[in-house]
Amino acid sequence: MISVGLVDDQALVRSGIAALIGLSGKAEVRWQAQNGQQALALLAETPVDMLVSDIRMPVLDGIALVKALRAANQALPVLMLTTFDDNDLFLAALGAGANGFLLKDVELARLVEAIEKVAAGGLVAEPALVSQVNPQLAEGPRPEPLSDKEKQVLRLVAGGLSNKEIAELVFLAEGTVKNHLSTILGKLHCRDRTQAVLRALHWGLI
Repeated sequence: MISVGLVDDQALVRSGIAALIGLSGKAEVRWQAQNGQQALALLAETPVDMLVSDIRMPVLDGIALVKALRAANQALPVLMLTTFDDNDLFLAALGAGANGFLLKDVELARLVEAIEKVAAGGLVAEPALVSQVNPQLAEGPRPEPLSDKEKQVLRLVAGGLSNKEIAELVFLAEGTVKNHLSTILGKLHCRDRTQAVLRALHWGLI
């Protein structure tokens, strides 16, 4: 059973999402928080396997919450809930190290699938949302397949980890991680890390 911390400033939304998660039989909400600050306090008392968090919240929003976790070297998976008009926030959350993005009107099956994938270390993003952020993702040459190690490195990049942190986690030299990233950028025909993550999500490579 996957334990979840649920973070949203709207009590009705929290109750609805918690009920959906509970119905799945595969995950359970251990606690609910109305903002990122409260979530950090609850997390210190009651660890969970992952967070499901809104992006827009008072006091401490979802992006600041992820930044605080990553600054504390916590790789806790975070699945963000967003809307179609949150493009800038979506990119900011991705850059901060969030691991997944779903629209708030998500169906139960999709929510459970995303929770399982993110909790297992994967990445999730609605294709329509990714394409809206960068319509050019489908243009240009088709990306080349990534090796298992390259996929692992890119997932960690998406999680907001530095080259040094990635190297320590996968037991490689930092220079080797840089070489992997150079190869990844070449295979995906991208200029930077964020674009590589977006393009890989669009094409379902990670």
